[in-house]
Amino acid sequence: MSQRIKYHPLLEDYKDGKNITFIFNSEEYIGIEGDTIASALLVNGIRTLRYHEETGTPHGLYCNIGQCFECRVNVNHQQGVRACITPIEDGMVIKSQDVLPTPVKDWREKHDK
Repeated sequence: MSQRIKYHPLLEDYKDGKNITFIFNSEEYIGIEGDTIASALLVNGIRTLRYHEETGTPHGLYCNIGQCFECRVNVNHQQGVRACITPIEDGMVIKSQDVLPTPVKDWREKHDK
Protein backbone atom coordinates (compact mmCIF):
# COMPACT_ATOMS: atom_id res chain seq x y z
CA MET A 1 0.00 0.00 0.00
CA SER A 2 2.31 2.68 -1.26
CA GLN A 3 -0.16 5.56 -0.90
CA ARG A 4 -0.19 5.40 2.90
CA ILE A 5 1.45 8.28 4.78
CA LYS A 6 3.89 6.65 7.18
CA TYR A 7 5.52 9.75 8.67
CA HIS A 8 3.81 13.05 9.42
CA PRO A 9 5.28 16.04 11.27
CA LEU A 10 2.20 16.48 13.51
CA LEU A 11 0.74 12.99 13.83
CA GLU A 12 2.37 9.96 15.36
CA ASP A 13 4.21 7.67 12.96
CA TYR A 14 2.21 4.96 11.24
CA LYS A 15 2.55 1.47 12.67
CA ASP A 16 1.75 -1.58 10.58
CA GLY A 17 -1.41 -3.36 11.65
CA LYS A 18 -3.26 -6.52 10.74
CA ASN A 19 -4.42 -6.75 7.12
CA ILE A 20 -8.14 -7.24 6.64
CA THR A 21 -10.23 -7.65 3.50
CA PHE A 22 -13.41 -5.81 2.60
CA ILE A 23 -15.66 -5.46 -0.44
CA PHE A 24 -16.40 -2.12 -2.12
CA ASN A 25 -18.78 -2.09 -5.08
CA SER A 26 -18.30 -5.84 -5.61
CA GLU A 27 -14.46 -5.68 -5.62
CA GLU A 28 -12.26 -7.02 -2.84
CA TYR A 29 -9.67 -4.72 -1.23
CA ILE A 30 -7.18 -4.89 1.62
CA GLY A 31 -7.31 -2.49 4.54
CA ILE A 32 -5.54 -2.33 7.85
CA GLU A 33 -7.25 -2.83 11.17
CA GLY A 34 -7.79 0.59 12.72
CA ASP A 35 -8.39 2.36 9.39
CA THR A 36 -11.65 4.14 8.76
CA ILE A 37 -13.64 3.11 5.69
CA ALA A 38 -12.58 6.37 4.04
CA SER A 39 -8.86 5.93 4.71
CA ALA A 40 -8.95 2.30 3.54
CA LEU A 41 -10.64 3.38 0.30
CA LEU A 42 -8.24 6.29 -0.23
CA VAL A 43 -5.20 4.05 0.23
CA ASN A 44 -6.67 1.77 -2.44
CA GLY A 45 -7.01 4.70 -4.86
CA ILE A 46 -10.77 5.16 -4.51
CA ARG A 47 -11.86 8.80 -4.42
CA THR A 48 -15.57 8.60 -5.31
CA LEU A 49 -17.63 7.37 -2.37
CA ARG A 50 -21.13 8.19 -3.59
CA TYR A 51 -23.12 9.91 -6.31
CA HIS A 52 -25.39 12.90 -5.74
CA GLU A 53 -28.92 11.65 -5.20
CA GLU A 54 -30.46 13.80 -7.93
CA THR A 55 -27.73 14.89 -10.35
CA GLY A 56 -25.48 11.82 -10.26
CA THR A 57 -22.28 13.86 -9.84
CA PRO A 58 -19.48 12.01 -7.99
CA HIS A 59 -18.82 12.95 -4.37
CA GLY A 60 -15.93 12.02 -2.10
CA LEU A 61 -14.51 13.19 1.19
CA TYR A 62 -15.07 16.79 2.15
CA CYS A 63 -14.59 17.53 5.85
CA ASN A 64 -13.23 14.12 6.95
CA ILE A 65 -14.38 14.75 10.54
CA GLY A 66 -17.96 13.47 10.42
CA GLN A 67 -19.75 16.80 10.09
CA CYS A 68 -20.80 17.17 6.44
CA PHE A 69 -22.22 13.73 5.45
CA GLU A 70 -20.60 13.88 1.98
CA CYS A 71 -18.93 10.49 2.53
CA ARG A 72 -22.13 8.47 3.05
CA VAL A 73 -21.91 4.85 1.91
CA ASN A 74 -24.00 1.71 2.39
CA VAL A 75 -22.39 -0.75 4.81
CA ASN A 76 -23.74 -4.27 5.17
CA HIS A 77 -27.11 -3.04 3.76
CA GLN A 78 -27.29 -0.04 6.12
CA GLN A 79 -27.64 3.28 4.26
CA GLY A 80 -26.04 6.59 5.18
CA VAL A 81 -22.95 5.38 7.06
CA ARG A 82 -20.25 8.06 7.27
CA ALA A 83 -17.07 6.54 5.85
CA CYS A 84 -14.75 9.06 7.50
CA ILE A 85 -15.62 8.08 11.08
CA THR A 86 -16.57 4.40 10.74
CA PRO A 87 -13.80 1.84 11.36
CA ILE A 88 -13.28 -0.74 8.62
CA GLU A 89 -13.98 -4.34 9.64
CA ASP A 90 -12.88 -7.62 8.17
CA GLY A 91 -15.46 -8.89 5.66
CA MET A 92 -17.37 -5.59 5.54
CA VAL A 93 -19.47 -5.09 2.39
CA ILE A 94 -19.58 -1.46 1.29
CA LYS A 95 -21.43 0.09 -1.66
CA SER A 96 -21.39 3.63 -2.93
CA GLN A 97 -24.74 5.39 -2.83
CA ASP A 98 -26.27 5.83 -6.26
CA VAL A 99 -28.69 8.25 -7.82
CA LEU A 100 -32.11 7.90 -6.23
CA PRO A 101 -35.47 8.32 -7.90
CA THR A 102 -36.64 11.84 -7.11
CA PRO A 103 -40.32 12.65 -7.39
CA VAL A 104 -39.52 16.36 -6.95
CA LYS A 105 -37.32 16.36 -10.05
CA ASP A 106 -40.01 14.53 -12.07
CA TRP A 107 -42.65 17.00 -10.83
CA ARG A 108 -40.40 19.98 -11.72
CA GLU A 109 -39.81 18.68 -15.23
CA LYS A 110 -43.56 18.33 -15.81
CA HIS A 111 -44.52 21.72 -14.35
CA ASP A 112 -41.66 24.00 -15.43
CA LYS A 113 -42.52 23.81 -19.11
